Amino acid sequence: MPDRQRTDDTNDAVTNDAVAGGQDPSPDAGNEAARRRRRAQFLRELHEAKALRDRVQPRRARAERMRQAVRMRTFRW
Repeated sequence: MPDRQRTDDTNDAVTNDAVAGGQDPSPDAGNEAARRRRRAQFLRELHEAKALRDRVQPRRARAERMRQAVRMRTFRW
């Protein structure tokens, strides 16, 4: 897996400045887009961290899969 550098979104500063100055006609759209980008980045990193943990600690990963299977069997539709 290639090493990825964390890329901070430089557009956030521009969007925040425009909102503070009142120049942006739709600040909610810009904020929503920035929030979605941050959320997507967070979820990618979370998934990567979980995959790494599963590779490093296979016994714990197996136990978690077993617990998940029990939860799914006991879940009522």
